[in-house]
Amino acid sequence: MTQPTLAATDAARFDALQRKLVPLWRSIQQFSQDPQTIVVVPSLNVDSSVEGVMQQAYEERYLFLLLLLRQARARLVYVTSQAIHPDVVDYYLGLLPGVIASHARKRLFLVSPLDGSAKPLTEKLLERPRLIEHIRSLIVDPERAHLVPYNTTDIDRHLALQLGIPLYGADPKFFPLGTKTGARRIFAEEGVPHPIGVEDLHTEDDIVSALCDLRTRKPGLRAVVVKLNEGVSGEGNALVDLTAITASDSRAERAALRTRVRAMQFELFDTTYDGYLDKLESRGGIVEERIAGTEFRSPSAQLRVTPLGAVEPLSTHDQLLGGPSGQKYLGCRFPANPEYAPAIMREALKVGRRLMKEGVLGRFALDFVTVRNERGEWDIYAIEINLRKGGTTHPFLTLQFLTDGSYDPDRGVFTTARGEPKCFVATDHLQSPAYRVFTHHDLFDLVARHGLHFDQARQQGVVFHMMNALGEEGMVGLTSVANTPAEADALYARTVDALDTEARSAGTASGD
Repeated sequence: MTQPTLAATDAARFDALQRKLVPLWRSIQQFSQDPQTIVVVPSLNVDSSVEGVMQQAYEERYLFLLLLLRQARARLVYVTSQAIHPDVVDYYLGLLPGVIASHARKRLFLVSPLDGSAKPLTEKLLERPRLIEHIRSLIVDPERAHLVPYNTTDIDRHLALQLGIPLYGADPKFFPLGTKTGARRIFAEEGVPHPIGVEDLHTEDDIVSALCDLRTRKPGLRAVVVKLNEGVSGEGNALVDLTAITASDSRAERAALRTRVRAMQFELFDTTYDGYLDKLESRGGIVEERIAGTEFRSPSAQLRVTPLGAVEPLSTHDQLLGGPSGQKYLGCRFPANPEYAPAIMREALKVGRRLMKEGVLGRFALDFVTVRNERGEWDIYAIEINLRKGGTTHPFLTLQFLTDGSYDPDRGVFTTARGEPKCFVATDHLQSPAYRVFTHHDLFDLVARHGLHFDQARQQGVVFHMMNALGEEGMVGLTSVANTPAEADALYARTVDALDTEARSAGTASGD
């Protein structure tokens, strides 16, 4: 399906829809009990290898938004490719603080095209006009409704037009600002520290020429990362080793560099060199120095631009990375280390103010790397801008919705409405073939018996997500909430140990 282009008349209609967010946002900020409808379409419209059961798992990753039903007159329409298991819905409704679950259930509407293909969810909806009409029928007042996507592409904007409601997210016309090339240009223009590199690359020759330039600017350069302009969780990245290249002249240097480029190590295991170059040609990319050190961290900062034109700092996290070269996002710790958390937020706010001036709306995140220098201080480098929700969005908002807490960007700490500090460890990738023995019922029974379930009285415990991936992939996501980082780590470890122990026990009982 070809993505629809936006004619001038449609652009004017979309701008008119977006202006409706202003009075709606004012009402929400005043904690009004006015009715509203939130339509959630968590479509993965970005370059990704996710498909099948994992596509459904990532669509269900944002079921924490069911916690919005704690607002007594809120209606939530949640769309997924396949139907969500009723036990999973009951699990989230059971987490609602101060709300009768049956009351919330009457205000929840689950919609599905029952289409398990690899196409983005938004595309599946646009292929089914009657399903769009059904969603429209669930919106009581279009003046008090909005669409919540995962990220915003042309087809998400087209869906907003079809539904007749505004979209809370960046207009797709701002997409270039969130590419790797666009981010580096903004960093340079706003004075945000970032690695040396070269933007707007499209061919192998471009990469080789960029490496020659970088080696001239920094002769001791040991490794660089090539990045596609569009990529998720580091999956568009490739590492090029530059050690021990000795060349007597520029021609020999280019030949040696070309050999290294052709041997670059891809973060996504099944990527081919020719396939990668095809994507580079069509989408563009960058190459930049790979920052390394004995004390190396990869934090991120999350912000939003509200419909009222304010830039708000939301949170910081330390990312947990893995993969062949340590660039694939696996999870996070919250909050980020207070030694550098306020500093990265200060740099992130420079970008936030720039994005606000450009007209960007909604949540976004900045990824950084930090390295401790010889003076014992942390050197900070901005890496990329993500104009969308990400892997840190759902655990943080889960904590916020469950505790009514907030993050203090000046101190780098999160405090609940009760005045208690909270931390968490979260992952989307807790996986073992042995976990395939678990059903939803088994998981719920396990956490209850081991005392792991989130306890509203103590505001501590584990919240699971992506549970539908257990049966086929042996994978589940979780957020481990506690009062200190050490306690959150310990709770996470207890959860993993309980899953491993019970999986072994189930395997023994079945004779495996």
